[in-house]
Amino acid sequence: MNSKQYVIGLDFGTDSARAVIANAQNGAEVASSVKYYPRWMEGKYCNPSKDQYRQHPLDYLEVTEFVVKDALQKAGPEVAGAVVGISFDTTGSTPVLVDKAGVPLAMTPGFEENPNAMFVLWKDHTAIKEAAEINELAHKGRLDYTKFEGGIYSSEWVWAKMAHLLRTDRKVKEIAYSWIEHCDWMPAVLTGNTKPEEVKRSRCAAGHKAMWHDSWGGLPSEEFLTSFEPALKDFRAHLYTHTYTGDIKVGNLSPEWAKKLGLTTNVAVGAGAFDCHVGAVGGEITPNVLVRSIGTSTCDIITVPYDQFGDKFVAGICGQVDGSVVPGYIGLEAGQSAFGDIYAWFKKVIAWPIENIISKSTLIDPETRAKLMEEALSRIIPELSAEAAKIPIEESTILATDWMNGRRTPDANQEVTGSIAGLKLGSNAPAIFRALVEATAFGSKAIADRFKREGVLVDEVIALGGVAKKSPFVMQTLADVLNVPIKVAQTEQTCAFGACMFAAVVAGIYADVEEAQKAMGQGFETEYHPIAGHAKLYAVLYQKYSKLGYFTEKEI
Repeated sequence: MNSKQYVIGLDFGTDSARAVIANAQNGAEVASSVKYYPRWMEGKYCNPSKDQYRQHPLDYLEVTEFVVKDALQKAGPEVAGAVVGISFDTTGSTPVLVDKAGVPLAMTPGFEENPNAMFVLWKDHTAIKEAAEINELAHKGRLDYTKFEGGIYSSEWVWAKMAHLLRTDRKVKEIAYSWIEHCDWMPAVLTGNTKPEEVKRSRCAAGHKAMWHDSWGGLPSEEFLTSFEPALKDFRAHLYTHTYTGDIKVGNLSPEWAKKLGLTTNVAVGAGAFDCHVGAVGGEITPNVLVRSIGTSTCDIITVPYDQFGDKFVAGICGQVDGSVVPGYIGLEAGQSAFGDIYAWFKKVIAWPIENIISKSTLIDPETRAKLMEEALSRIIPELSAEAAKIPIEESTILATDWMNGRRTPDANQEVTGSIAGLKLGSNAPAIFRALVEATAFGSKAIADRFKREGVLVDEVIALGGVAKKSPFVMQTLADVLNVPIKVAQTEQTCAFGACMFAAVVAGIYADVEEAQKAMGQGFETEYHPIAGHAKLYAVLYQKYSKLGYFTEKEI
């Protein structure tokens, strides 16, 4: 293989997108670039008080062009002509309503500023009512379309979201022809084929979020869909029957996008998938290894061989899908709706006086005031972590649940709320922070325990993401609570790096994903081992967490 072959992985996260250029032979990162979505960062089209989170398609397109060109410039002039493949991962379920040409409605006249015409971000929870209706209908029907998705359909998933938009916005309903996931739209745009019926749709997105399964001929029946929302009439006909794993080539870069990005039309473009699934590949997942992508939320991925899995249905998770992670294995997904977001929320609570009192102070000059605020805000989480780590487990009286953004798994329920108990007049900020960290770890244990209860072997844990790399206190707590060693992946941008591996397969450099992993994998940077005494104490506290969770869900 020519050593001067490169691949690009594009990872679209909640707040920003990043491009990584990697040497396809050994996986070495050549260059990378990250950019925040400009409209999103201005807070446009969102209403957190109503759990509404929308993103404009132009944010995705503009940032794509910037990060690819910026990374290529950093890589040097010889790299662009040697790029052979590009693949994508995105958050999900993050769908958008489109017209007959597959154009997101927000890019059509009259809908440019309409949030209902934009991509509905994964954490948008405006469709709780619609999700409940889907579950009621599915569970009483002859065929339960939720059974491969853990048995509970979530408001974070595509059919609930699309039904909600069609119900609440007459103008959108009149023009909408179909919908598309963000991870499918990006390859479609870059190859120049966005017609809804012709786009090659992600197996990962379809199986985990859209109730797609081969056994019932693809998507749920027209009768089922229109039973809970008549406005979905004909949508199934404008969508898809077949789906594609991430190792499949969608096409080549169109002349338009080759010119925009400074690449050639020889670049192979791969089918898209969701970030955590692709990140698991980048983190070198192997069968029966639980990979936890830990950031604002978590996504937990495990792959299982067909002969070991049999005909199991794992209850309360986010789906079991053939080939959704590594083709040739069943991919299972779970996760927490909030992890790092909980720490960010508490930081915001602590920072209220800084942002609302010190910011208006006239006692110091503006330049010093700005520097003081920046320093204080940047030190909140590190200082809380350092002090919280000093508190003995047995002396902590505070207990919390981790449902500040609802619960994804086990057993999705976006209506539950977080809770904090055991507060005293002597309780301080580090003690509360420790309880929140422990809560996120307990939520993680609930997921691992569900897999084990349902007969899915978990041999070890691999951690990915910013929290895994930046917070030893959180990671040690997690290892103690789970009572298993946790490896932290070496690669900084694991999702984008996983997309690079898929791009190398799509370009024909490797025969399959596992071969790409062996050649391009970068190993692990550290490993956390559980402290026996801590694990024993946390086993007791976990039972109290479970009781608090039960009370919170039933009574509050």
